[in-house]
Amino acid sequence: MSTYRIDPAHSSAQFVVRHMMITNVRGAFSNVQGSISWDAANPGNTTLEAVIDATTVQTHDAQRDGHLKSADFLDVEKFPTITFKSTSVESTGEDEAKVTGDLTIHGVTQQVVLSVEGPTAEGKDPWGNTRIGASAKTKIKRSDFGLTWNATLEAGGILVGDEVKIELEVSLIKA
Repeated sequence: MSTYRIDPAHSSAQFVVRHMMITNVRGAFSNVQGSISWDAANPGNTTLEAVIDATTVQTHDAQRDGHLKSADFLDVEKFPTITFKSTSVESTGEDEAKVTGDLTIHGVTQQVVLSVEGPTAEGKDPWGNTRIGASAKTKIKRSDFGLTWNATLEAGGILVGDEVKIELEVSLIKA
């Protein structure tokens, strides 16, 4: 069993959601932290925990970012973090896994399944640290987490889609 910590400077949590039923809008959080206890011999023994600073949400539009931070959406004053804690890890192929865990957004916890590519083979960085990396993705319904704000469009339909695609890229440093 080896323990690694997420390197926030080289990791990201991004999301994609449908806007006005015609385009996708991307956003990201810039402060991802956490740790993974990786058991290469028995991936089922692996555990991971991650914490995302919800106050760092960014969509390249200051007005939208402010709205996402408000009580209509993430309500970062009451719920400043998004957390994930694994409950099971299952190898699904070479360098692939299914990680099931508890995702908490806006104070609501739901079980989600991450499709994971990785981890990569260990490598040394220029400062002597041992690193691995992984990518993960999942889809959630924001309404399952109490994120129900929306607006009806004049021509029909809604302003913000319910399905949110989540994409994670993590660089991990061996403890």
